[in-house]
Amino acid sequence: MSKTSSFKSSNARPRAILLADRDRPEIRERADDLRPTIDAHLDVVAEIDDISGEEFPEVEAEFGIVLGGDGSMLRTAHMMGYRQLPVIGVNLGHLGFLAGIQPEDLAEVLPCLACGEYEIVSHLILECVVLRGGKELCRTLALNEAAVMAGPPFAMLAVQLYVDGELATTYSCDGLIVSTPVGSTAHNLSAGGPILRKALQAVVVSPISPHTLTNRPVVDSADRVYELAVPNPNEGTTLVVDGKVVCQITADDRIRVERSKAEFQLIEISGRGYYRTLREKLGWGGRLKLK
Repeated sequence: MSKTSSFKSSNARPRAILLADRDRPEIRERADDLRPTIDAHLDVVAEIDDISGEEFPEVEAEFGIVLGGDGSMLRTAHMMGYRQLPVIGVNLGHLGFLAGIQPEDLAEVLPCLACGEYEIVSHLILECVVLRGGKELCRTLALNEAAVMAGPPFAMLAVQLYVDGELATTYSCDGLIVSTPVGSTAHNLSAGGPILRKALQAVVVSPISPHTLTNRPVVDSADRVYELAVPNPNEGTTLVVDGKVVCQITADDRIRVERSKAEFQLIEISGRGYYRTLREKLGWGGRLKLK
């Protein structure tokens, strides 16, 4: 089940790790502008200027503040790995579904953080393992999704889906997505899959351009073990996790996707509800809103 917890800091000034891709000039300038506001309320105990790196500092902190977009939030989750720290995102990107705080609202939000007036909501992360000939080839975490992509020469794939070891179906498609609720508003949504509330403990299996009208997205429990196999992959068939190519897929591979022990911990401020986010960010009932 999802975990929601409130936080009350024992420190007068909570400690935070500040993350921003400062190699991007537009992010660097806006991060510099926001820094005095952050310093007025919090103690920044570490700064990370390259979220694409792999080392997360081992310092004591109550939470992380990510200055960027949803991509920055994804990279932060991957950088933290199995040591997930509660994070809040300030949207300096475009959509801002995970990075839900607008820069102009930061001065209003920071006193809530300093006083512990927020909730920490844990979200599902998936563990993706590629087995080649029964031996582990690679392992990675997925906050959004794991997807088998057809690749060149772009012939349609037959992707077998196993659930708890049982063959569920074989999809004729251009690819297959196994998505978390957080990722349901990403590639899954573009492929015609449903939107899931972020804290649900479920996954969505969505075919990309299926060749039959009877192939539809399926929602199932996060406690199942999902396995994908491609008996006749294309030369360029790959596994893509959270937008990053993990490896090329062969006929001997089996991709196992299951719940990870890691959980993404997102800080939520009261008054910024789920359906408000859908309306404002995803254009639910109207037009898509980009910054």
